[in-house]
Amino acid sequence: MAPMKTALFSLATLLLPSVVQAVQPIKVQGSEFINSVSGKRFQMIGVAYQPGGSSGFNSEAGTDPLSDANVCRRDAALMQRLGVNTLRVYNLNPDVNHDECASIFNAAGIYMILDVNSPLPNQSLNRGAPWESYSSDYLARVFQVVENFKAFPNLLGFFSGNEVINEESVVEVPGYIRAVTRDLKDYIAKQADRPIPVGYSAADVRPMLPDTAAYLSCAIAEEASSKIDLFGLNSYSWCGDASFHSSGYDTLVADFNATTIPIFFSEYGCNKVKPRIFTEVAALYSDQMTGVFSGGLIYEYTQEENNYGLVEFNDNNTASLLGDYDTLQKQFAALDFAKIQSADASATALTPKACSAELITGAAGNFSTNFTLPSRPSGVDDMINNGVPNAKTGRLVEVTETSVGETVYDSSGNPIKGLAVNRLADDQTNTPGSATGSSSGANPSQTGAAPRGGWMNSAVLIVGGLTLLAALSV
Repeated sequence: MAPMKTALFSLATLLLPSVVQAVQPIKVQGSEFINSVSGKRFQMIGVAYQPGGSSGFNSEAGTDPLSDANVCRRDAALMQRLGVNTLRVYNLNPDVNHDECASIFNAAGIYMILDVNSPLPNQSLNRGAPWESYSSDYLARVFQVVENFKAFPNLLGFFSGNEVINEESVVEVPGYIRAVTRDLKDYIAKQADRPIPVGYSAADVRPMLPDTAAYLSCAIAEEASSKIDLFGLNSYSWCGDASFHSSGYDTLVADFNATTIPIFFSEYGCNKVKPRIFTEVAALYSDQMTGVFSGGLIYEYTQEENNYGLVEFNDNNTASLLGDYDTLQKQFAALDFAKIQSADASATALTPKACSAELITGAAGNFSTNFTLPSRPSGVDDMINNGVPNAKTGRLVEVTETSVGETVYDSSGNPIKGLAVNRLADDQTNTPGSATGSSSGANPSQTGAAPRGGWMNSAVLIVGGLTLLAALSV
């Protein structure tokens, strides 16, 4: 019966679908985000995603924004429809399995940029006394977040800190942010299969911005990995129908014109004038800014107490689109995104300046000029070299369910029919105006691509299938 086995094996091989590739990882070259395969520049069109606010992270209940596949499936479909290609999550529970949610967003062509800290005690740097919170226990949790997500190709990067430097922070804080960045990047270099960018998200405290960026992005020869790879700015200076000049965007472009790393808005979308009209979108993706900025993340996806939401989660497990969702969708759809994304990277060979006291202007007063970084706590080197113990290591899984089961209402109160995640073809990312997802009364169009998953996962399924065929032929 050996010839029958061989024949069945060959037939099965011919009938198997080709290996499905996920979205291609984004890498940093100079001041640009670059698609690692096409070599073209990547512009971030994103949204901040923290359903429930800080309460959406519950360590005791074992939940966080990427723990419920049904919620992620619904929100991925709505983000596709909106035109988003990136989301930011602030608080994650490393004890939770994130495989399904991360794989759903991967299938939808949506990248993730993730904060490694949480609002719980000793799970972020204390801006008043960073030496108290910089500990082996703190870094073990940070490394566990890396383990959760390092295998996902749609992981764009990590933030080592968010708005830690401000008017109330002590002068030592910047050095500790560089130390955490160093530890993160050294862990990734030892324990991940590819470089994963690490950066910082800054508050828009204008006198402090130039010094913050200069301190964190300059080069220390003996601490090379402590340099951030990207710099996010939480900026709300464009309110209502402002302009490039009245909003101060012109000043930001001038301040960061010599950047050697990617700069983007890690939050934007002022709500002092309502309803929001998002006219800053056209400016951000115009020639006035794309030479310096690499896009941004609108704050925020869900409606919380601060009233920035695009989507409201109702008590009965339904969701409703708000007027801001429609307005933002139109602004995104009006972009000439093919032109924006197809531009060749032009600033990929920039060299950072060497760190020195002369880089710090002192405009904000007492800003650190000390570039001697804190030593690692005891035990951290062992974790970096051997991996953090008992961590949940994530992996891509096949996305077979695409239909959204929960009811979602448009901004007029009508249920959206046929809402589903559109599994994009190989190597594609979501783009504005691509009509992915669905709209009221319309069924989503599918690309016909095979379910997107990891090659290793597919290989296991394939091998299992061939083993079964061989057994049946005996």
